[in-house]
Amino acid sequence: VQLQAYGGGLVQAGGFLRLSCAASGLTFSNLVMGWFRLAPGKERKFVGAISRSGGITNYADSVKGRFTISRDNSKNTVYLQMNSLTPEDTAVYSCAAVVSASVYGRSSPEDYDYWGQGTQVTVSS
Repeated sequence: VQLQAYGGGLVQAGGFLRLSCAASGLTFSNLVMGWFRLAPGKERKFVGAISRSGGITNYADSVKGRFTISRDNSKNTVYLQMNSLTPEDTAVYSCAAVVSASVYGRSSPEDYDYWGQGTQVTVSS
């Protein structure tokens, strides 16, 4: 599986960005998709995940209500809409995938088998 995240950039606090992650190599609709972020000097952290159909999403408490994950299985793409960004959201964001029937419990990096290169998100104050 190849995953490619894109859409990062520099944005002011309070602004928004939409990240995309395109997948290839496996049947996309069989994949639970997750987003993680890695800030300098910190461990990789779970942002959120979405079920195969897109009907179920889970989020980290730190982004709940501000970030939204969606997917378009016809385009083999998952999205991360990020609103009300703060400097604390600055990180490299990566998408990850796992062949799984359930999105529940998929909140650790170890739960995913496939990773894409990240995209940098920088939020200025």
